[in-house]
Amino acid sequence: MNKYESVLIARQDLGASQVNTLVDELKNVISAQGGEVVRVDNWGLKNLAYRIKKNRKGHYVLLNIAAPANAVAEYERVMRVNEDIIRYMTVRVEEFTEASSNNDGVDSAVEE
Repeated sequence: MNKYESVLIARQDLGASQVNTLVDELKNVISAQGGEVVRVDNWGLKNLAYRIKKNRKGHYVLLNIAAPANAVAEYERVMRVNEDIIRYMTVRVEEFTEASSNNDGVDSAVEE
């Protein structure tokens, strides 16, 4: 199975429980297609660099996914039609990156 990292931005007017419900629905889509969500990392409500669909903030969520390509295609289709998701990006990776303990944006694997 291929490995993917997916980041989505949900609308700012959603509550934390609504974002968790949205993520659970997306996890069910992946599971139904024969994949699995390895890790979910909720980054919380953050300011956007520019307005997107009249939103100045958004709930950021990172998902590490191990799934076949057709599962990711269905996952992206569901996100595309969901009005609560204002942006998403899914990339294929060789290995999952570990969450950095510091918040300065420097990945510890890059420091060599």
